[in-house]
Amino acid sequence: MVATIGLTGLRPDPARVKGIAAPPYDVIKPGTPLQKLLSEQASSLYHITLGNDPATARDRMVADGSLIEDGEPAYYVYEQIWDGGRRTGVFVAAEVSPYAEKQIIRHEKTFDDKVKGRLAVRRATGLHIGPVFVLTRAPIAAALEKAKQESAPIYDFTSEFGGFSELEGIENKVWRVPEQSATGKAIQAALGTEPLYIADGHHRYHASLLNEQSHFLCYVTEEAVIQAYNRVVNGVRRFSEIADELPLKPVDSFRTPPKHSFCIYTKDGCWDLEAQHVPDDVVGRLDCAILERELYPKLGLTHDMIVDPNHFDYYSESALDDMKAAVDRGDYDMAIALHPVSLGELMAVADAGLEDPEVVMPEKSTFFQPKILSGLFLQRYSNS
Repeated sequence: MVATIGLTGLRPDPARVKGIAAPPYDVIKPGTPLQKLLSEQASSLYHITLGNDPATARDRMVADGSLIEDGEPAYYVYEQIWDGGRRTGVFVAAEVSPYAEKQIIRHEKTFDDKVKGRLAVRRATGLHIGPVFVLTRAPIAAALEKAKQESAPIYDFTSEFGGFSELEGIENKVWRVPEQSATGKAIQAALGTEPLYIADGHHRYHASLLNEQSHFLCYVTEEAVIQAYNRVVNGVRRFSEIADELPLKPVDSFRTPPKHSFCIYTKDGCWDLEAQHVPDDVVGRLDCAILERELYPKLGLTHDMIVDPNHFDYYSESALDDMKAAVDRGDYDMAIALHPVSLGELMAVADAGLEDPEVVMPEKSTFFQPKILSGLFLQRYSNS
């Protein structure tokens, strides 16, 4: 199964960690208030992950003590606490292996052109910065809880991003566990019993493969909360032009619908739309796949438009009001809320993909909440 080792590299000065840690690079959209806020904070990880000169930013943050060298291999247990939830996992360096070896299991397709920026940052800095979020069936919870009882956390802070990030207000705690300690060895042994399933960060792992790294930085947990990956849409045809062709049921509010149905909001009202056919195969029965088959063609939308911001933008389940506002402003014609994918559905697709690599989750089908902060450890990787 997957071998792991403790991390070595750079980590934040505990007194400055709150201003260094940042949301994942791929949720910091150019020109947004979040991007502006982070760019104006001199100690933010943003300057390494998305700045114009990542190596210079790294050197500056090391020179001023924002980042400190840590050469003793260690596991880092990471707990996030938010309103109504708590999750514990661990940062590790896991062995990189091709998908065909069935140790690192994906559920999405990956594309070389999408990792050029990440490869450039890694090669300029010698650091793997943003962790890959992975799931395990290995029984690691007991060892992680033991680590939390043995010492005080090295980091304990509440993330603040001006209200512009879904990571706002989350309490973050991190415990350092030397690899050679009894608890470190227990974590290592437990992790080695099962493969790892990529939940979020497929292209970060793909960059590790292309970069020929021996190990990659990842956050491993047994727990996951998957929110619906909702969307606002501009069709080639407007929704009002095709509404009469659909079995719509008027509803009073825009909300998360039951499985195999969709809640649609426009300036003219709000409706539920039930799936007309739910097939048995693990991909075809997913609600996002049903939506693409049954609704998008009527709107004149094709698969290649899914990633086109002129036609689609995507929101988590907690942002229904923001979706309505985008429609009310006229930015998009309609908002569509889906039921979230279950962990069992995701695992079923991933397992089916072990036998047929063409079996993958559709794009924009899962939203893991909360995301993992970047910058709590920057792994100094080596090449295989």
